[in-house]
Amino acid sequence: MATSVVHGFLRLLHGVAPWRSARKIHTAPARTMFLLRPLPILLATGGGYAGYRQYEKYRERELEKLGLEIPPKLAGHWEVALYKSVPTRLLSRAWGRLNQVELPHWLRRPVYSLYIWTFGVNMKEAAVEDLHHYRNLSEFFRRKLKPQARPVCGLHSVISPSDGRILNFGQVKNCEVEQVKGVTYSLESFLGPRTYTEDLPFPPAASCDSFKNQLVTREGNELYHCVIYLAPGDYHCFHSPTDWTVSHRRHFPGSLMSVNPGMARWIKELFCHNERVVLTGDWKHGFFSLTAVGATNVGSIRIYFDRDLHTNSPRHSKGSYNDFSFVTRTNREGVPMRKGEHLGEFNLGSTIVLIFEAPKDFNFQLKTGQKIRFGEALGSL
Repeated sequence: MATSVVHGFLRLLHGVAPWRSARKIHTAPARTMFLLRPLPILLATGGGYAGYRQYEKYRERELEKLGLEIPPKLAGHWEVALYKSVPTRLLSRAWGRLNQVELPHWLRRPVYSLYIWTFGVNMKEAAVEDLHHYRNLSEFFRRKLKPQARPVCGLHSVISPSDGRILNFGQVKNCEVEQVKGVTYSLESFLGPRTYTEDLPFPPAASCDSFKNQLVTREGNELYHCVIYLAPGDYHCFHSPTDWTVSHRRHFPGSLMSVNPGMARWIKELFCHNERVVLTGDWKHGFFSLTAVGATNVGSIRIYFDRDLHTNSPRHSKGSYNDFSFVTRTNREGVPMRKGEHLGEFNLGSTIVLIFEAPKDFNFQLKTGQKIRFGEALGSL
């Protein structure tokens, strides 16, 4: 009896209640519990960051309503690296396969109607308005328009190659191109180096200015650019913006980050990070190029006359590029394109970038942020 009392007293001294001695409860330290349950931490961190970003966007909108110009707040290197670590290429390939799945006849109308309502699609312009006609999402995204829906402007030398919104335009200065106002990307990084080939007889550029001068082939000309963003609800095909000849294609495998205007304001050189297809050639005033930039769920970029092009393919590694020349021994010119002619298509919204040389009196007929449709004038002399 005395021994049990002593043992009970010793347990009290050590902070152990005698009535709990029969069952030991093992509790892990708080640090171990957090290590074993990372999901709540990730959710809390991600939710907090998303909330902060939404607050920043709200504050910017309020300042814009007051007429105040807001300097762009660029993402840090760690934020870009974190975003690029997301397997967007794999997700886009999965989305592409999902788009090919044939929908049951009874499911087509509710699925497409939801998409039409969400993104404001105008089906009255479609060549086929009956939603049951489109067997899968891919066919619906690539729907054709009625011939009279997009008349091609014949008075101006350069037309819009697609439906979309004008993000930026103007003259290229200091080899830097604006993706949106105040946020630039490198011209050489975007187009790639001008290597010595039969169809591109230029020596390697020694500096930024010399690279720009290689593109401007005629005295008295300047280099111009125009960026058009295609939203998910826009017509997804793109056309030739002028009469020109395509001599070369360069495919850059890359990331597939979102290219919406908010991201374009946030990530510097966004278009250089993303997968893209650069078509280069000549028009009546010299150098001309059209670049189709991929985006999240838009890994598939199709050029109608280029059957060898395969975008978002696992066999292509990021950080490289693949060249293909349309100039051959039997075809010394390349691929002639007429203004308004079908050129290619996206599977969802994305971006078109035009970079071309023209005389100094070339004038854009545009305003930043305006909506534009395929066939409408971009500019003229």
